[in-house]
Amino acid sequence: MKAKVIKLLLTLCIVQISTQLNANDVNVSLIYFTAENRCFKSNGLPNHKVGIFPNRGNPNQIEEQNINVCVPLNPVKLLTYTKIRGIIGIAVNGVFFRPSTAGFWDPRAKRGHSRWGNKNWNVDIFGLKGRLGLDSNNAHVGKGGMYHYHGSPTGLIENLKGSLVGYAGDGFEIHYLPKYKLSGWVLKKGLRKSGPPGEYSGTYNEDYHFIGGDNRLDECNGGFHEGRYVYFITKTYPFIPRCLYGKVSTHFNKSRH
Repeated sequence: MKAKVIKLLLTLCIVQISTQLNANDVNVSLIYFTAENRCFKSNGLPNHKVGIFPNRGNPNQIEEQNINVCVPLNPVKLLTYTKIRGIIGIAVNGVFFRPSTAGFWDPRAKRGHSRWGNKNWNVDIFGLKGRLGLDSNNAHVGKGGMYHYHGSPTGLIENLKGSLVGYAGDGFEIHYLPKYKLSGWVLKKGLRKSGPPGEYSGTYNEDYHFIGGDNRLDECNGGFHEGRYVYFITKTYPFIPRCLYGKVSTHFNKSRH
């Protein structure tokens, strides 16, 4: 009987955020629980001011989404990690984290990259001129109208009381403590031995390598906070984790771009 009551309370535990963006767009984000999962139901609209979309670097208009995803309530850290190419997590306001781009080195393309380029060289949005129209929240809009974060969600962070900004697709928390948590990734030195000509510049994810070190986060920007393993958003590459150490929910690691 006690277990049923607890389950019922978890299921009914809903957090709702509703903030006016303009006359037509209202952020609606619900966080609810089942016995095994933490779930998010959202229209994908942020609870803070956004940039102008479409813009010169991004031709897409923000549109409401139908987001209903779940992550494990009690995540377990595995020995190996899973690389993530699509959505890696969700912020507490119901907006997705999607750090990777859909562009690859393509010397035949006008911009030097395209969706059909060399898959061994994936462009990093912070290494591109114009950053594909990112706004001040390090976010922009995909072809389907989905607003999503590529880096630290500035507008969201300014309104938070603590460091928790969201949850990864494997259930572990995502925090922002830039003064205390540093990335273990650094830019390679010298000329690229293959692929795009020139020096390692940060244009591509492959321009970086992981070296770790004392007081540095792991490959997935993970570390310990208050005795628990969590992920962190950092001011330097990879900014948002690009891999996860737990079992990834089937709702994540998808494009939805």
